[in-house]
Amino acid sequence: MATLEPGRPVEGVFAVRRKERRMSRKGSPYLALTLGDATGTIPAVIFDEPDWFAGQFEEGDRVRVTGEVTDRGGRSVLRVRSLRPAEAADADVELIPRSHRDPEDMWGFVLGLADEVHDPALRALLDAMTGDAALADAWRTVPCTRSGHHAYLGGLVEHTVGVAMLCQSLCTWHPRLDGDLLVAAALLHDVGHTRNWEVRAATVEQTDEGKALGHLAIGLQMVDQAARASGVDDDRRLALLHAIAWHHGPPAGQHVGQASAEAIALWRANSMEAGVKARMEGASALDD
Repeated sequence: MATLEPGRPVEGVFAVRRKERRMSRKGSPYLALTLGDATGTIPAVIFDEPDWFAGQFEEGDRVRVTGEVTDRGGRSVLRVRSLRPAEAADADVELIPRSHRDPEDMWGFVLGLADEVHDPALRALLDAMTGDAALADAWRTVPCTRSGHHAYLGGLVEHTVGVAMLCQSLCTWHPRLDGDLLVAAALLHDVGHTRNWEVRAATVEQTDEGKALGHLAIGLQMVDQAARASGVDDDRRLALLHAIAWHHGPPAGQHVGQASAEAIALWRANSMEAGVKARMEGASALDD
């Protein structure tokens, strides 16, 4: 997908990321699609018999497509000539991008960073959450976003490690920071994404819970519940939740003067790690 150029014929298996019926300027219906594979996405159109084609597939399906790439206003668009559901033999074709870093290696960094938290209650909290097999599996698998920074399988754990390492370095430079609290908050700040995204056969979709609450609210609930069960005292628990709540900046109704130093540190470390990654990938750090 990343190498498709105007004038090039195309035949292959792709995931339908988006499907929309539209009307042309002449009043004729057509289908506007976004097709993707593990290397990227491309807009696509079906002008011939769009209503018939619309009944043959849905968003999220794997489809086998033939057509050619055209130039429309300076961007490449795939004009689809034929499209049908992919066959069972195509099931092994990878259509979702994944991290070039091994998620298991990244998970080892998570566990290593958790090992350096010496506060007994915070350590018990981290052990409980990283020791939950289902949670850990999702943590290693899901992306951080669908179209912004770390928008690929393994993106969440990669971003988690990056933010936690930045925070750890900041604690070395500013030793008065509560290092245990800050590193714990960094490791847990995006844990809500484990329930915000669902990895399907060909796409990543937001869960109903994610649509209703968002990853931040989900994560705060998860951490609050686990902190109570792990014996984190109320002051420590609230300080941890406060830092996590600030990781995208001031929550509604609050201002910078109300933030702890650890909350400011996490906010800036998260913004730096996500922003640098997004710029290198040509995406917006604010997407999703």
